[in-house]
Amino acid sequence: MQNIFPLSMASPGKEITVSAIHGRDDTKRFLENLGFIEGAQVTVISELGGNVIVNIKDSRIAISKTMATRVLVN
Repeated sequence: MQNIFPLSMASPGKEITVSAIHGRDDTKRFLENLGFIEGAQVTVISELGGNVIVNIKDSRIAISKTMATRVLVN
């Protein structure tokens, strides 16, 4: 069984898979519109000024650390 943890705790440079999204419906919808859907491949690029910068679906996106805690990955 794989460990599931928040995206905010992921190590830079490692490709991970989105397992689930937690939060209110509008938060889930916002993250899904950015491409954070179950099964999506995400790579953390870096953490800068309280934001987590990730590659997802051939795009580089910065989300707040608070939002990153709502995305569970493995």
